[in-house]
Amino acid sequence: MQKSSIRRATMALAALSAAMVMTACQPGDSESGSDGSSDAPTATASSPASPTSSGATGTSGSTGSSGSTGAAAKPCAATALKATAFQAAERPAGTGTGAAIVQFTNTGAKTCVLQGHPSVAGAANGSPELNVPLQVTPVGSASPVKLAPGAQAWLKLTFVQVQGEGDGYCKSGSAPVVYPTMVIGLPGAGAHQVALDDGQFAECDGTLTATAVTATKPS
Repeated sequence: MQKSSIRRATMALAALSAAMVMTACQPGDSESGSDGSSDAPTATASSPASPTSSGATGTSGSTGSSGSTGAAAKPCAATALKATAFQAAERPAGTGTGAAIVQFTNTGAKTCVLQGHPSVAGAANGSPELNVPLQVTPVGSASPVKLAPGAQAWLKLTFVQVQGEGDGYCKSGSAPVVYPTMVIGLPGAGAHQVALDDGQFAECDGTLTATAVTATKPS
């Protein structure tokens, strides 16, 4: 009895050992799985698509450049302009004023814009409230003139010239008219009373031609 029990125990141990050896020899699923995952190439390493798409930053660059464009300058306020006048070097033959240059200086702190042909009125007795509107024939095209602080623009007025000596006469037969000052109006920039730096405005027939405001000083 004792011997048979020992034999059975010995056989059981042998069978258990054989089973353990067989199990150890079979490849494990977890080993093969870990080897496969470590050798597989990653998708992100071979995809340079996002750097290429980042080239679209050029679009944002163009947006930035448009954003850098400054706001358009506003029309010059009447209070930001100083107007002066003097006789033009080139004027019709006669003894009157003939032609005058009106100069505008931007006395403000900001850049502004002048544009257009003027309105002109003679100030009787030098009083603006006694204005006598003159008929203006515009000459040339009008374009914006941008004035930085301290910059100047000009326009030229050419009158029907007074003839003769003394009080003179008008070819039309009307009497010459003399104004100590004139009132010059500009679109969007108010009205400005000016006096000649060397005399008074003498003209015939209440008509004149006028250039638009220009950045080039007329003669």
